[in-house]
Amino acid sequence: MLRIGQGFDLHKLVEGRKLILGGVCIPHSLGLLGHSDADVLIHSIIDAILGALALGDIGQVFPDTDNRFKDVSSCYLLRYIKDNFLTTSGYSILNIDSTIIIETPKLMKYIQLMRKNIADDLCIPIDSISIKAKTSEKIGIVGRGEAVISQAVVLIHK
Repeated sequence: MLRIGQGFDLHKLVEGRKLILGGVCIPHSLGLLGHSDADVLIHSIIDAILGALALGDIGQVFPDTDNRFKDVSSCYLLRYIKDNFLTTSGYSILNIDSTIIIETPKLMKYIQLMRKNIADDLCIPIDSISIKAKTSEKIGIVGRGEAVISQAVVLIHK
């Protein structure tokens, strides 16, 4: 049986936080605001996995009212979803396709490490993971450097 899920996440860029995407700390003057480390890429992948399993979204599993998840690594959250939802339901990931929408900094030199981190956390081959980085051509909240968006699609099978 095949199932597909899609995920979306958006976080505001602020001073005093680290910019973490795909488990990689990227040098930048701004970081993402959120309850956890606010890794929009991993959050969108988690939402896609939960969607494929028809189990809601990241906020239902890791509510921002629960201090156990305050400043936690999103890589930990991804492994938790794999171990406690995906694997226990008998599903495995065939592939992930994702897009990060960010005006600056450029991400090309970090994408391979992001892919490796996610592959390692999910115990899947790196060639099952696609990560693309796009700008919003200086339009909207992303274009003004106020936020970062990520979208992901995952295909799972039993």
